Amino acid sequence: MKALHKLSTVGYVLAALLFFTCGFALIVLAGIEIWTAIGPGEEHAVKERFQVILECVGLVTIAVAALELGQTVLEEEVQRTVHTSAPTRVRRFLSRFLIVVVVSLAVECLIGVFQFLHTRPDMLPEVASIGVAAGVLLASWGFFIRLNVEAEKLEPEAMHEAQEEDKDVET
Repeated sequence: MKALHKLSTVGYVLAALLFFTCGFALIVLAGIEIWTAIGPGEEHAVKERFQVILECVGLVTIAVAALELGQTVLEEEVQRTVHTSAPTRVRRFLSRFLIVVVVSLAVECLIGVFQFLHTRPDMLPEVASIGVAAGVLLASWGFFIRLNVEAEKLEPEAMHEAQEEDKDVET
């Protein structure tokens, strides 16, 4: 069983490293694109530059999501020594993951609105569906948290241990 635990830890470390690699690669791509958009000495219309900059915001948003997911996997699955119950771990991991997803969807919706408002207004319903998805996820997450208040009362020591360990993981 110990060998399986060590093997899964190696898998989590590799997954976190891949998230970090993808995040940094997207940041580099966004940097290259932003340089193209600014393009000193090149003649581009302002609208073209604006579109490229919006795409850069999207790339950076996805990069931040990848970096946050890598950090979450690393902290929750590798660095933690306190073995809280499965429900507590699931709530914590799901909450961290949903924060990333909801913020990313909201930013993508905003980018889509700016991008299509004047050029392709027929695409706005699709963009609005992304915003609705972010809102539904946020409301569902809030409902999930509300329902889990009772579960957290059943295992206060697990939450206390996890919160104490948060201080160690953050330093």
